[in-house]
Amino acid sequence: MFLVLSLDRAEGHEPKSIKIGYPAISYNQIHIWVTKEAGLFKRYGLDADLVFFRGGQTATQALVAGDPPIVNIGTVVQANLQGHDVVLIAASENAYAYSVVALPGITRVEQLRGKKLGVSGFGSASHNAALILLSRFKFEPNKDVAIVVAGPTMDRLAAMTAGTIDTTLLTATEVVTARKRGYSEIYDMLDMGVEIQGNGFATSRSYIKNQRATVMAALKGYVEAIHYIHHNKEATQKIIAKYLRNSDPEVLEAAYRGFVKMVPAKPYPTLKGIEFLLDQFSAKIPQAKSAKPEQFVDLSLLQDLEREGFFTDLAKRYP
Repeated sequence: MFLVLSLDRAEGHEPKSIKIGYPAISYNQIHIWVTKEAGLFKRYGLDADLVFFRGGQTATQALVAGDPPIVNIGTVVQANLQGHDVVLIAASENAYAYSVVALPGITRVEQLRGKKLGVSGFGSASHNAALILLSRFKFEPNKDVAIVVAGPTMDRLAAMTAGTIDTTLLTATEVVTARKRGYSEIYDMLDMGVEIQGNGFATSRSYIKNQRATVMAALKGYVEAIHYIHHNKEATQKIIAKYLRNSDPEVLEAAYRGFVKMVPAKPYPTLKGIEFLLDQFSAKIPQAKSAKPEQFVDLSLLQDLEREGFFTDLAKRYP
């Protein structure tokens, strides 16, 4: 029988303090918020302080610096290719769940030629998604369509209102807000049908080596949060409302529905999705040509959970 032992109970210590970062106020960060608010980090012996970063690039830089030592981001592949010691230990997205939202009068992606597309920052997940989108529609970035750094979601929506950008990429909850401002959703990137490694739980190999029990405890909370969300809609939506600072039922429903639709119960990174990214980056990052998908992940912790019966235990607690 599998027994859940938290770090503090197992070792006779107080909960271990740790910082865990996230880069966006978006539905794809819900499980990080739930792990904190539902007491799941504490269940496994951690006193977690969540740290918000404005965009994936900033969050990745913080992870590379080791503060915080664990971050939920979608830019591990690029950082690893640049020689940084960062890997995914789990993942919540195997596709880019972005929609293209545009000003009135633009109804198709093909009409973006000569337009300005806003992203949160260069090197961010929205920037990567923009490059993939433009490649799929055979646009050359900054020649056919200008890519403009326009900041977080609300800044990008404000930029659309001001006319400094014509279009941007938004997640499910953000699309609801954009529609209420009169903008149109013209394309859902999930319709591309391409497997891509998106957001995941990232840390460094050195931190895993030196603090494996801490990483495992954080991962247990992360995984349980996914199961909790699937089985506790009302409680989850209250947490979403707190972090989004938005109690609009339509927004909360879109956030919840989007997460449940996207995130698997066993959050393994997608090697096929990483290979896709390597192919995309190979033209500009020579190291991508010889890289193997396995170098960007450490699956041993999830595999340990499998062997210990952790997923079986969760299935019983969250039938």
